Amino acid sequence: MSVKTLPDASGVSDPPKSRISMGKLRDVPHAGLIAVLALVVVFTAVQSDTFATDRNIINVLGQISVNAVLAAGLTLLMTAGGMDFSMGSNVAVTAAVAAKLLADGHGTALTVVVALLLGTGIGLVNGLVVTFTNVAPFVVTLASATLLDGVALLVHNGNTISIGTRMFALGNDKVLGVPYLLVVAVLVLAATALVMRFTVFGRDAFAIGGNEHVARLSGINVTGRKLTLYGLTGTLSGLAGLMLLSRLGSSSPGGTAGLSLQLAVVAAVVIGGTSLAGGYGTVLGTALGLVLLGVVANALNLLDFSSNYQPVSVGAVLLVAAVANEMHKSRSASRH
Repeated sequence: MSVKTLPDASGVSDPPKSRISMGKLRDVPHAGLIAVLALVVVFTAVQSDTFATDRNIINVLGQISVNAVLAAGLTLLMTAGGMDFSMGSNVAVTAAVAAKLLADGHGTALTVVVALLLGTGIGLVNGLVVTFTNVAPFVVTLASATLLDGVALLVHNGNTISIGTRMFALGNDKVLGVPYLLVVAVLVLAATALVMRFTVFGRDAFAIGGNEHVARLSGINVTGRKLTLYGLTGTLSGLAGLMLLSRLGSSSPGGTAGLSLQLAVVAAVVIGGTSLAGGYGTVLGTALGLVLLGVVANALNLLDFSSNYQPVSVGAVLLVAAVANEMHKSRSASRH
């Protein structure tokens, strides 16, 4: 004899427990991303005894610190409907100029100020062009990236610029066992999260990304906000350039900055769930995306895969994440 689910006093039958648990699982923020990260971590830990050591974990987090600073700024900018593909190239230029200043005997404080101002200026130029010409941000910043890569080559003049032990502490020393670079990255991510969650500036970014025209009609200074956002991404690019220079101890033509760095940062932000169309972004998701890409790169290294597989893995994860985000957006729209 079959047993039927009896309705409660309101006349509504109790839903099956499995459906409730699946619903709760879907409501967990970034559940899919966390699951993928957990699978990669478990698989790598089983295959390599080195992976789960404190030294390796700190090393992975230290390596993604530069990307984290860039990703924080890009998350906020993309939430407002913007895009900056020149951040990696901005890093290349600011690192090259800073290295040149230090190699020529200028003071560290002056070098830091010049690098930050240079990065901010580049970001503001992008913002001015995007805001006042209505050219797509993708086009403007991709053109800027190409131009800046050329400028970096001109600064290097074909030579690697070494800074010796200057700025060594920032890139290599630790506080309580935690690298200074990681401390800087965590502070930048935390500050960005607080701005997005609790400030008028953060709420304005969400509003602009959701509908720029409506945001303008509601009294938001859209032009000022966009210029500030692009200037901020430039400032963080300058900071990232200094961090990268301090870690490597030199700046070389065609180094680790440029478009390859930029694509890794965009991948982390998109994997974390920030919308390419604007209106939605989360620093927690970005942080998880950064960790996932860092763990994947570390796993490929520990398991003796060719380094050529790293860009393949970044591209594959980015494609899957972009498709998953669009599917999630479609399901959310259909539910509402």
